[in-house]
Amino acid sequence: MQYPIDRFTMETKRQLDVLDKQLANNTYMAGEEYSIADIAIWPWYGNLVLGNLYNAAEFLDVASYKNVLRWAKEIEQRPAVQRGRIVNKAFGDGAQLKERHDAADFDGLIE
Repeated sequence: MQYPIDRFTMETKRQLDVLDKQLANNTYMAGEEYSIADIAIWPWYGNLVLGNLYNAAEFLDVASYKNVLRWAKEIEQRPAVQRGRIVNKAFGDGAQLKERHDAADFDGLIE
């Protein structure tokens, strides 16, 4: 079972390195403006480097990907991302909004 672990660890680190190099010259993935590119990949890469997925942040040494960490933290602070992360959330700590019908449904859940 060691081979697949090593293989996918190295592939993930390779991808993080590519993203880190891209973000060294850009605020966001496709340039200086937040775009669908960020929206599409943040749920996995962002949560991975923030330590929210698989408890793999230390194992993958994500602290060495400083630009990816900056990007992930910046997106995590966006109000729309904070609201979106609680919709249909039925597990874990923190605010949960199992159904959303109106913007007011978020009142009191997001600071």
